[in-house]
Amino acid sequence: MQFESNAVFRVKAVAEMFDVSVQTIYRAIESGELGALKLGTGKGALRVPGWALNAYVEACSLAAYETFVAGNQSAAEAADDAQGAQVGEVA
Repeated sequence: MQFESNAVFRVKAVAEMFDVSVQTIYRAIESGELGALKLGTGKGALRVPGWALNAYVEACSLAAYETFVAGNQSAAEAADDAQGAQVGEVA
């Protein structure tokens, strides 16, 4: 999925493109995972530039690859798996 770098998208449109809730997109913006532009003063309007969407898709793809294909897990996930193996282990 590639987006034109100069294009800007509404949060609702981005949510529909990714088939997720609008809140999921707002959370990604608030966490800094997805770049956005605030237009206007006060509350303003958020717009997501195409270059930010391209970077976000790339980051998500890399994370999915590392987790599911390469088998790399975070330390917390590895600890959870190890603990689960000990609890469910049959002697």
